This record gives sequence, structure tokens and C-alpha cells, in this order.
Amino acid sequence: MATHTLIFTPSGIQTTAEHGETVYEAGLRSGVDIQSICGGKGLCKRCQIEVEPGSYPKFKVDVTENALGKLTPTEKKAIHDGEMETGRRLSCRAKVMRDLVVEIPDSSRETETAIKKQSTVFETDINPSVKLHMVKLDVPTLEDNPSDGEALSEALAESGVTARPSHRVLIKIQNLLKENDRTVICVVRDGCEIIDVWPPVGADAYGAAIDVGSTSVALYVFNLSTGALVFEKAAMNPQIRYGEDLMSRVSYIMMNKGGEARLTAEIRKQINSLLTGAIESLELNADQFLEVVMVGNPIMHHLFNGINPVELGVAPFTLAVKHWLDLPARDLDLDLPDAARVSWFPLIGGHVGADTAAAYLTQMNAMKTGSTLLVDIGTNAEIVLSHNGKIAAASSPTGPALEGAEISSGVRASLGAIERVRIDPVTKDGRVKIIGHDDWISDTDGKVGDHKITGICGSGIFEVMVELANAGLIDQSGLFKPELAPHRFSQEGNVWKYLLLDKPQNPIYVKQTDIRSVQLAKAALYAGAQLLAESIGCESFDEVLLAGAFGTHLDPKYVSEIGIVPMAPAGIIRSIGNAAGMGAAMALLNVQEKRNIIEAVKTIEKMETATEPKFQDYFVDAMKFPTAEKAPANAGRRRRRSRSE
Repeated sequence: MATHTLIFTPSGIQTTAEHGETVYEAGLRSGVDIQSICGGKGLCKRCQIEVEPGSYPKFKVDVTENALGKLTPTEKKAIHDGEMETGRRLSCRAKVMRDLVVEIPDSSRETETAIKKQSTVFETDINPSVKLHMVKLDVPTLEDNPSDGEALSEALAESGVTARPSHRVLIKIQNLLKENDRTVICVVRDGCEIIDVWPPVGADAYGAAIDVGSTSVALYVFNLSTGALVFEKAAMNPQIRYGEDLMSRVSYIMMNKGGEARLTAEIRKQINSLLTGAIESLELNADQFLEVVMVGNPIMHHLFNGINPVELGVAPFTLAVKHWLDLPARDLDLDLPDAARVSWFPLIGGHVGADTAAAYLTQMNAMKTGSTLLVDIGTNAEIVLSHNGKIAAASSPTGPALEGAEISSGVRASLGAIERVRIDPVTKDGRVKIIGHDDWISDTDGKVGDHKITGICGSGIFEVMVELANAGLIDQSGLFKPELAPHRFSQEGNVWKYLLLDKPQNPIYVKQTDIRSVQLAKAALYAGAQLLAESIGCESFDEVLLAGAFGTHLDPKYVSEIGIVPMAPAGIIRSIGNAAGMGAAMALLNVQEKRNIIEAVKTIEKMETATEPKFQDYFVDAMKFPTAEKAPANAGRRRRRSRSE
């Protein structure tokens, strides 16, 4: 089959594409960052590209008019509906027919997340699995001549440590003893194995806690001797280009041979980049980096470890492994020393994963008394509830809407994204705050054009829904009331939309379909929490804890008023930051915390909420917006008349 040269700008990545292959498929294979929420199914319209025919001497490529296949019906509809500018193409539908130079505009590029998964304070004793012991061995004689391996173990035994040297240590020990007057630092893991020996210089051991989220990855590096946090960084999860939510990625694997290997390679490559970047930044000898403790949802867990997650795509959501996992780093494509180990937290079950277990570890002591609901809101919402000594956990399929996906103007939390919203109850006009800018912005102050505003991110989604309800612009059922603000409402086909911000060339709208997406997401979480509470006899919460980077940005007032958690006034809601990452750090720094969580997950009752008979009843009831006015009895007829006017 014929192949064609394909060059992506501005990255300059060059690859080849088979004749008739889509630009999106070729880009994925080559590691090109192209946004896609739907995983290349032609649904989200976010993978737009630009192709300009002409000569490109820099790349030695001539692009002809017929370099791409003809516009598909999907693309024609996107242009007709105003979802795509004339002249642009959808990379997942545009087929490569000749050599191409493809421009990926800013709006279609993946960008580093602006959610900085910053560490939060936690307390634990410093008792890591890796400890350093400096020993000086006696000079052997003909009368007293043990092997150097035996002598090493005997010297450690005098300090109360019973450990045997690994093969790696036996290979290097004699030269090291000779060069350093028989004095070395023993690197001992789990109190029983000497995994390395170092010269007797002032060096420390280091390790990392890593939270692998479906959207972003957070790295925290610690000095294992002092417990000090010395480096932290967040980056995008590159698997996003295969699908915004977890089920889209499972679907991608099901429909593409070798898809699971591709997604495994992507996440391992990103984590390896973070680790090697940290080692370089800290100017460490690579041998000093010895422990990595990881957490993540079950699909991230399985993919990173090379396990096909397709069984998690269908009931009964069977895991390949649940227990604490210790693996050599060299088996996971990480550029770490041979002695380095990667550990994964235990999974609770189904879609309640290691990240939830780690978040629970950070709150475990506080949750022993009272009734506390711990919630991590994401594409899947994980819930842990403690009540009268009982612990139960569940997962609710909220989907990606609350994080900005499936929303017409939705974006991830990056610079320029709307994160705060206010709507005047009298004028019905909106004003917003964007990430990276402190002032409120409105289209009535004449300054809106001065800012690069990309869309609405998760926290902004919460606030705009509540503000619409509080301003009377939607009723409890979520239907718009356009007659109250005709200057702000218009129609797109038969769909009403509210103009939040009249930004030149890129107005920000909230559509009726957006409200429905949020209703479905919030109802799933509400119903799951309600069922979980009933399962262990909890009638009210003393505290609601929001875990995760996304939860950190949510205002408790809006969490309460949107009606996403039952029995949750704003006064009992608080954020606990990236608890999953900090749980991983606790286990990294203290082996007792590892033992604690291994035992704790055995006592957690796992509930599959979606299969419970009452789920649908609670789900339907939770679709309402509590602070909005009730819909009039003839609301449906009124809406139909409005659309036909």
C-alpha cells in the first residue's frame, strides 16, 4: 500500500501515513498532541486541523488540493452547525491521499494541565522501606577469613539488622571495600535485603509517590532519610488523546488491535520522563532513586502494569489483581537503577481503585468516629463512607462533564479557562474569572477582548449551573426560561443557549444540552452516595471531604447548591487536596502505613450502586436543581411555543 509523508506543525513531527489512513490515526501513532474527547469517533469536533495547499521548501513537500479526501458528512454538518470554521478539517475524518503539512491550531492541542496537584500537609513517622547503614568491616586474615558477603551481614547484625546481600551487591562489594578502606554504606530494603552498597560519602536515598489520574499525573519526590519533599510536578496523561474518559479508552482497546500495549507505552513514557526529569533537576546519582509508590484508578493501574483492562469495561468488572503489588522498576520500562522497586496500592474492587484507598489512608484515623463521606469527583466518582465503625465504598459513573468534557464550551483547567461565574439576578448578565487572571471579566466592561478565554472548566461548570438557577434562568427540571432574558438567549436549531460572555469571534454559550449533561453527572454521584449511606444505616453526614485536584478548586457553596451530594450543607464540605498522592507518600515514608492500608481495604464493603434497584429512583430525583424555582405544570407546552416563535 502506498504511503505518504505527513508533517505536523508547530511541533515539526514527521511521519508517514498509509493511503486512506486518517490524520488522527497517523498522529496518534507518532505521539502528536491532538485533542479528542471521543477517542476519534467524530463526535466531539475537537481534533480540528488546518491544511494549506502549496509548496513547503522547509519540509521539501508540495501539498496539493487533493492531498486530503473529500469532506465527510460529519465535517459538513460541523461546518453547517458552526462547530468548525470553513477551511478546517476533522483529523479523525480527514483521510491522507497525498503528502501533507498539517497545522494543529492552539484550540486542538493538548496543553499541560493548570491543575497543579500540589501536596498537602500530612503527618506520619519516618520509617521507609529503604534505610542506609554505614559499616566498617574488619580486615580478613588467614585465621579469620569470612566471605565479604558474610562479613557485611555480620556487621549489620551488630546494629540489629538481619539482612543478606543481593546478587548486585556481591558483584561490586570487593572492589568497593578495597577502594574505601573496607567502609561502605549498605542500602537495606524491608530490613532483610542489602540491595546496594555505596561509597562512604554523604548521600541519601530518594523515592517518589505518583498519582496516575485519567487526566493528569502528579509526581512527588521525597528524601527517604529526612522525609523532606524535594520536588513535585504535574503533567498531562498522554492517554487523553485516545479518549477523555476511562470507558473511551477501554473502547479504543476493544476496537484497535494492540491498543492496550499502545496505552501502556504512553503512560510509562510519561512517568519515566517525570522521574528522569526529577533526577536531573535534583542532580542525583541515578542509584539513589530506589522506591516508587503509585496509586490510580483500576484502569490506570492495569494499563501501567501491562494488564489488559477490558474486563473492567463490562459487568461484573473483574480485576486481574487487587492486592499490594511490588515490581522491579526495570520490568516497567523505567530508567531507574536495577535495585529500584515500583509498588502499587491495593485496589478496593470494581472501579474503586488504589487512588481511593490512598485517599482513605490519609483520613483513616479521623474517619474512625462520626459519619464522614469522602468523595473524589472525576470521570468516575469514587465514594468512601464511614459510619458507626463501618466502612463502605462505591463508584458512580459521572462521566467527564463535570470536568468540562461533553460541554459545548467546556475545556480542561488550563490558562484562560473560566473557573468562576456570577450572573446578575436583575440584568441576567454574566461575569467570570479565568485561570491566570485575578479580575472579574464581563462583556459589558469593554475589556473582554483583551483576554484569551478558552472556555469553561470544571469549577466554572458547577458555578454557572447554580448561578443560572439562582438567577431564575432555569427551573428545577433544568429547562431554560429564555423569556426572562431575551437579550441573552438565542437558538441553535431547536436548542436554546444562554450567552455567558459575548467574546469577539468566540462567544461563550451554555446550551440546554450542557445542562442535561451536568444533570446526568450530578445525579449519578448523588444516587451513589445516597445508596451507600442507606447500605450502612447513615442518615446524615458530619463531614463531606472533597479529594483530588479538581475538588480543591470547588467552592463548598456551589457543591452544596448544585445538589450533587445528599445531606450536604456548605458548612460541612471541605477540600483535602490531592489526598491520593499524599496517601502514596505516607506509605512511601512509613512501612507501617503500608501495612495499615493493606489491612484496611480488607474491611471495606464494596457496593455496585448502578445495579441497585433504588438507583434509578434516586437518580431521577437528583436531576433537579434545588435552588431553582419549580417548573410550572405547562412548562413543556411553554417551551415548545418558544421554540416555534
